[in-house]
Amino acid sequence: MTPAEDEGPTGVHCRLDELLVERGMTLTRLSEIVGVSVVNLSVLKNDRAKAIRYSTLAAICRALDCEIGDLLVRADP
Repeated sequence: MTPAEDEGPTGVHCRLDELLVERGMTLTRLSEIVGVSVVNLSVLKNDRAKAIRYSTLAAICRALDCEIGDLLVRADP
């Protein structure tokens, strides 16, 4: 099994929840702004995402006025 197929932790933590709280924004509102379903944003927020499109990443960062490094951080096991 390759690392990409591994079902374990990715070693990446998404700080979406913290950034939403800091900005007083709901997941639903972010979904409306970015054009990504609440379900898919929830998967990302709960560190269950296996991949993310650059365009989605850029849209989230624009909506939250943050850098990619503010949203995604390394989380070594």
